[in-house]
Amino acid sequence: MAQGGRYYVDTSAYLAILLGEAGHEAIGRTLEGGTLLSSSLLALEAHRTLVRLARDGTLTAARLNKTQDQLMRDLDQFVLRDLTLDLCRVGQMPVVSTPRSLDLAHLRTALWFHGQSPLTRFVSLDTPQREAARELGLPV
Repeated sequence: MAQGGRYYVDTSAYLAILLGEAGHEAIGRTLEGGTLLSSSLLALEAHRTLVRLARDGTLTAARLNKTQDQLMRDLDQFVLRDLTLDLCRVGQMPVVSTPRSLDLAHLRTALWFHGQSPLTRFVSLDTPQREAARELGLPV
């Protein structure tokens, strides 16, 4: 159990918990008792994904409303950092991989938090994102 750890949670890991997807129990156990950190992009990406799932019929209207409400409550549990110009100007890029723009924003935000006080773990279900985090020296 994570007592006192600092965990950067990307949107893929958060959505697994919110939607009860495969692996959500293990992620929840990892994060339990820890400080949850992320980019404010988590709210945007999670909301967009929920709407997309409702539009393609994966989520019912009732489940969409329930998960959107839960998202709003969950955001209060996070320490969020906005995407700002200083993060965009920073030249940190993985050595091998070239992350998508929003993934890079998460990585740079995680690096910023890591520079303030070391992260216990960068939590993501996205394999390329985890590899990029590893390349940047984040604990995965």
